[in-house]
Amino acid sequence: MGRIVRAISKDASVVCSAIDGKDIVCEIERVHQSSAVVTAALGRLAMGTSLMGFGMKGEDDRVTVKIDGGGPAGQLIAVADSYGNVKADVMQPVVELPPNSIGKLDVAGAVGVDGAITVIKDLGLKEPYVGQVPLVSGEIAEDITAYLAQSEQVPSVTALGVLINPDLTVKNAGGFLIQVLPFASDEIITQIEQNIAKMQSVTKLMEDGRTTDEIALMALDGLEPNVLDDFKVDYRCDCSRERTERVLISLGEQELNDIIKDGDVDIKCHFCGKHYSFTPDEVRKLLEESKK
Repeated sequence: MGRIVRAISKDASVVCSAIDGKDIVCEIERVHQSSAVVTAALGRLAMGTSLMGFGMKGEDDRVTVKIDGGGPAGQLIAVADSYGNVKADVMQPVVELPPNSIGKLDVAGAVGVDGAITVIKDLGLKEPYVGQVPLVSGEIAEDITAYLAQSEQVPSVTALGVLINPDLTVKNAGGFLIQVLPFASDEIITQIEQNIAKMQSVTKLMEDGRTTDEIALMALDGLEPNVLDDFKVDYRCDCSRERTERVLISLGEQELNDIIKDGDVDIKCHFCGKHYSFTPDEVRKLLEESKK
């Protein structure tokens, strides 16, 4: 199970949420049987989405982040609730690419840079909020930062990392999201910039034994920060047979009749891999109930 720690500066003008997402990314690799570079890409997106969702006001609020950069991995998607629990999916889980110019996994090469990041927030209103901005790097963290600045006018810093072992297992994974409120002074912003410049990558910090709360406090060093929250987060899919039934009903009468003719139907959840099977009689019953 993962962990999110949220720290706040003394004057409450800056908040930093940091995540230990190793278990979340391990589950992504298990569910999707993804190659190393896709595990890294989808892991970064899942952790970034978790940080964005964590702390939303409504218990049933949800945030969905989609990235479609035209790369060989295809579209990546992650969905998080207000507790930071997250699920994720990718169109092409296996992509093999040589290392990038600095010898790291080529996440941008797998994701692509010719596209957009789309954020959908379901806040219990009549219509969800939808924002979209062009990708700036395909490295995920920079794209989330750009989205927050351009679409939500929230100055922020996002850092995300996934370290893969030679045997393709996940060594560590984590990240942080710093958000600056409008009343923050120039001195505070300068302090944050200096802190970020001094910090090593998240994966290196975790490899050196730094804990999630230490990373959050390090990012806000000099601002007299305090830990505000400390929560467990998980890779969690909320699919169920009832939800799957509603999806079938939404297909409409004609398509349900075609399904009945084809015999048994098996539906697989793309987020967790669970299978839901329906006999023609069960589909017929759903069709009859939908007419009532």
